[in-house]
Amino acid sequence: MQANKRRLLAAAAALVAGTWVGTGHAQGSYPDKPVKLVVGYAPGTAPDVLARLVSDRLGQALKQQVVVDNRAGAGGQIAAQTVAKSPADGYTLLLGEAGSISIAPAAFSKLPYDPTKELVGVGELCKVDFVMVVPANSPHKTVADFVKAAKAQADKTNIATFGAGTPGHFGAELLAEAGGFKVEPVHYRATGDAVTAIVSGDVAGSFVSTALGAAQIKGGKMRALATTAPQRSPLLPDVPTFAESGLPKVDVSTWFAVLAPAGTPAPVLDLLNKQLQATLRLPDVQAKMVEAGFSVSASSRADTDKLIKSEGQRWAGLVKATGFKGD
Repeated sequence: MQANKRRLLAAAAALVAGTWVGTGHAQGSYPDKPVKLVVGYAPGTAPDVLARLVSDRLGQALKQQVVVDNRAGAGGQIAAQTVAKSPADGYTLLLGEAGSISIAPAAFSKLPYDPTKELVGVGELCKVDFVMVVPANSPHKTVADFVKAAKAQADKTNIATFGAGTPGHFGAELLAEAGGFKVEPVHYRATGDAVTAIVSGDVAGSFVSTALGAAQIKGGKMRALATTAPQRSPLLPDVPTFAESGLPKVDVSTWFAVLAPAGTPAPVLDLLNKQLQATLRLPDVQAKMVEAGFSVSASSRADTDKLIKSEGQRWAGLVKATGFKGD
């Protein structure tokens, strides 16, 4: 009787496992409803543009709609917390970025989520560079001009950021340290408010993603001084890098990756990674991402987790060096 019971249990376990394998799992179990991709920034921002570039074709591959859910605020932390506390079933994913995943744990002592314990990598999407911009009517044409003026004034120089503890915030801190002047980061909750402040001249400058800044710069609403990329951006070929401008330590280049709640079944993560990599290799997707200012990546789950770990260590060092504390 015990032997029969063991055989029945083994057969049941095998049946359950079979529903989570390969195409059988994909067709019969996951996904059987829309998948939500949570983004920590407002519509029209670089993260949102990226999410919408990828979500449509990923949804086609999964044969289910991938819905972009904007949860803007707190430098991406609201979105990260939302996903970290969601069911680990593969239906709620995060468009993760350095601010909320790599910087926040070192900068905020009371972070309401733990990226290393509550989130797991699905796949890296791309690398992202930043460009330092000033208002179009600014007298500064180069980084050297900006630094010279900032050092000469008695007050601190106002530089807009898209939130405390974001890459742009640390760009401001690193520039001030490298240039030898005092900075006053002005943190805006909404990206649109920060852009308005830059365009109207309410602040001296800002670090914005190349994807966001390119259109504003080409439209004559902002002026670019330098990019954080190792080479000049194809979107802004006339703009020098910070290394060319004599300040190579001003490096806040970052990344975007899809993450899921820890505990999400491995077959679900494997399926998502497979379809995500296939999506990123599509020529039209790659062309649109490059056009928008992203350097495409298509990494394995393991490599994504390694990236998140190494970036956490890198940014922790930068946070410590600047002495920044978010709370």
